[in-house]
Amino acid sequence: MNLLRTRFAKEIVAEFLLPNRPSTRVAIFCFGMPGMPSKKTLLEYYARKGYWVFAPRYRGSWESDGSFLRISPERDVLDVLDQLPKGFTSFGDGKTYCVKPSRVVLIGSSFGGPAVLLASRDPRVTKVITVSAVVDWTARSKAEPLDWLAGFTRNAFGNGYRMTKKNWNKLKTGTFYNPAAHTHELDGAKIFMIHARDDETVLPAPVQTFAKLVHCELVMLKRGGHLSSSQALMNPTLNRKIQQFLRRKKVSKA
Repeated sequence: MNLLRTRFAKEIVAEFLLPNRPSTRVAIFCFGMPGMPSKKTLLEYYARKGYWVFAPRYRGSWESDGSFLRISPERDVLDVLDQLPKGFTSFGDGKTYCVKPSRVVLIGSSFGGPAVLLASRDPRVTKVITVSAVVDWTARSKAEPLDWLAGFTRNAFGNGYRMTKKNWNKLKTGTFYNPAAHTHELDGAKIFMIHARDDETVLPAPVQTFAKLVHCELVMLKRGGHLSSSQALMNPTLNRKIQQFLRRKKVSKA
């Protein structure tokens, strides 16, 4: 499969793939940062399962316009959802597509976890899967403290992330792009989380507390470190659990 490219809300560049059969199911991926954003094998994996697959670049990162973290990234997800039924154009061949989703699955890893968790408040979102997701930016990180991460991103990725110190420091407030500040608004029946006990980048204790507060399913692995999305989502054992979760009818929050 060849990855296609389009643009949403005039600013957000996204890779996308068509499903391997007629479908109105949609999967939107929000990957971590500051790693390289393209995950072709994983996107193909879900396209073969019958999903329209989208991987937007956050505003202010990589090919997308804007300033990184000026707007909370869950807004990027919602802007994609807003445009799907209105139509979007593939830059490579000029074809225009229109999707009216019957199911919307959001998949977020690490930095992208807050995007999908916060966007899950939208009633259009059916299910959410997270891998090694940040749930509270005020929680300590052994491997990647926020100040260190800002400097590393600036030095190692240059204009891949175009951010100001002011916007980056909004993460420290605990009120910006922070799922822990919105637990009372989240429907745990929509959410399936995967994490590892030996993750030193996003420590497991805040994730366990978060999962209890929102009454969501959490698979806590004994080991694996800071899991990559491909590592977790394409694992046969975890994939069976994920597919069972996706088939499960949503019930009311406890």
